[in-house]
Amino acid sequence: MKFFVDTADVEEIRKLNDLGLVDGVTTNPSLVAKSGRDFAEVVKEICSFIDGPVSAEVTAIDFDGMMAEARELVKIAENVAIKVPLTEAGIKTCKALSDDGIKVNVTLCFSAAQAILAAKAGAAYISPFVGRLDDIGQDGLALIEEIVTIYGAYDFDTEVLVASVRHPIHVVDSAKMGADVATVPPKVLWQMFKHPLTDKGLEAFLEDWQKTGQSIL
Repeated sequence: MKFFVDTADVEEIRKLNDLGLVDGVTTNPSLVAKSGRDFAEVVKEICSFIDGPVSAEVTAIDFDGMMAEARELVKIAENVAIKVPLTEAGIKTCKALSDDGIKVNVTLCFSAAQAILAAKAGAAYISPFVGRLDDIGQDGLALIEEIVTIYGAYDFDTEVLVASVRHPIHVVDSAKMGADVATVPPKVLWQMFKHPLTDKGLEAFLEDWQKTGQSIL
């Protein structure tokens, strides 16, 4: 499974990238707003040290507007992927951009039917939102399983990019189902390191080593 980092916090991305954990980045207007920085500036900086796709989302809701914004966004860097919503205009934009060889991340997916439309339009990634489905009493992970099964049956090239990840269990269960990518907030990635037995074991090892009175250096 590939990890994309779901943030516009450049320093957090750098820290995780130094650990070898970053295969790409997803941003959106809300995340950039939290950073307080210029959108294009943030995307350009991220692209300067991340080799994988960096999703930049359009804000227009009509086809012509989406296409115009997408043309500007792809000028920022070669690894920019365009993120569009799963609407009629978004799917039309996905088809047009994909035909031109531009990677498209179709976002705000909440059903398998929507995911089929994105794959038919040539999306590079489909982003089902598991956490938001959980919030309204539906099973977000069940949607991931459905999409993985359908895509596998028809050999769609579209990668399943699990979004709205709230905790490590979302990541683990999605990986078990065969999802291609999880776009994960930094907080959740850091949580994946933690286990009380790891901390306890390390503490015991260090205590035993000190008793030997030895030093490796």
